[in-house]
Amino acid sequence: MPETTYPAAPEIAAPPTRGNEQTILIIDDESGIRETLETLLEIEGYRVEMAIDGEAGLARIEGRPFDLVLLDLALPGKNGIEILQLIRERAPELPVIMLTAYGTVDNVVDAIRAGAQNFVQKPWDNEKLLADIRAAIARFRAEEENVQLKRAFKQRYSFPNIIGKSESMLRIFDTIAQVAPSRSTVLIQGESGTGKELIAKAVHAHSPRKDKPFVPVNTGAVPTDLLESTLFGHVKGAFTSAISAKKGLFEVAHGGTLFLDEIGTMPLDTQAKILRVLQDRRFMHLGGTQEIQVDVRIITATNVDLRQAVREGKFREDLFYRLDVIRFELPPLRQRREDIPALAALFLRRYSDENDLPHRTLSPEALRALVDYDWPGNVRELENVMERGVVLSLGPVVGLDLLPAHVSGRSHSSSVLEHSADASLFDIMEDIERRIIMDKLERSNWNQTEAAEQFRIPLSTLNQKIKRLNIEIKKRLREG
Repeated sequence: MPETTYPAAPEIAAPPTRGNEQTILIIDDESGIRETLETLLEIEGYRVEMAIDGEAGLARIEGRPFDLVLLDLALPGKNGIEILQLIRERAPELPVIMLTAYGTVDNVVDAIRAGAQNFVQKPWDNEKLLADIRAAIARFRAEEENVQLKRAFKQRYSFPNIIGKSESMLRIFDTIAQVAPSRSTVLIQGESGTGKELIAKAVHAHSPRKDKPFVPVNTGAVPTDLLESTLFGHVKGAFTSAISAKKGLFEVAHGGTLFLDEIGTMPLDTQAKILRVLQDRRFMHLGGTQEIQVDVRIITATNVDLRQAVREGKFREDLFYRLDVIRFELPPLRQRREDIPALAALFLRRYSDENDLPHRTLSPEALRALVDYDWPGNVRELENVMERGVVLSLGPVVGLDLLPAHVSGRSHSSSVLEHSADASLFDIMEDIERRIIMDKLERSNWNQTEAAEQFRIPLSTLNQKIKRLNIEIKKRLREG
């Protein structure tokens, strides 16, 4: 039987200085393969450790952290699939790429089911293997960074659902911790979707009022004729539909925090009554005559410039100064792009869990598109895009093709979600799946093997889907 040859690592005078501490563990019983991979990876700047069998590899994993494992399928003793299952028990998130000279469909399916990140057949292509390694480590590092950020913030301030490592967000975290214990009113300014209510909740959660109610109300969403009744309550008969007395939100929030969102839209006469409550801590029910005393901390939020509103006569100057004691200026997402990877990973995990799916990750191309996009809808828009990606994904990776055209930079004549009003959910989902597969096939020049690799599913699975969805396979264009 002729000896199998493997691609030689490129010769180079000295390895480049990368400054990364990414470490890869090679588990393979063939010394020639270990040495070839070691040379290739060290030239790329990776640290490399090696093990000659699965048991030795497991011992190394328990002894120190790794960024990726290259695992041979055919090992002495326990085979690669068995070792992979044991790795998953010890390090569930650690990416593993399987190596084998026997790339059967059954082997691929078994490896993917056991949790392999990818499956590479020997002899491998150096550039493709390195690309797979870089992508797997990038996804792993993003997930790990997200976990570490949340752990660090929990230890430091414990702000649930707020993610950020940018300087602007770190300053906000410091300010929350500093002002939360006080009684001062807080004004939060920022564009829509920047997370103003999350900041308000964090201030409340770290205040002495944390065990009392946090009561949010979007004052811009309440009809003008009902706003005062909503805030201050009313007595029976105060107006035509007041068939019984009702408490207002100031009473409901007694002892706690009342969060008034979109304060800039509040009518001037209601603003006057808010000012009185801030000054005297007293108010009367609509239609009532008895004063009610309350202990409420007021936090307000707006996406408009209140100083400009004061100059235009749309907002009371005296109320503005009462509210503007502690101010948070929330930066738009386009000004803190370094937070996008961790936020995207958080939303991918959240919606994967909500839909009972394995955790989705982003392809490097998709992540670059997210970081480059300006996000006019801010964090809320990013969350919606990640939910869409999870729902439409056919495999564990959300690629560029699953991002909306305006985010990815692609142009489509129509949205994949445009369907007739009487279409069933089954028909809609089939149509979405058909369009995604056809788009991927077109992008891969109708090479089904390449399309299956990009989807990270076996070729047989893709062929079954093509047959079920009645997709007409076009001839590949001539290359070159």
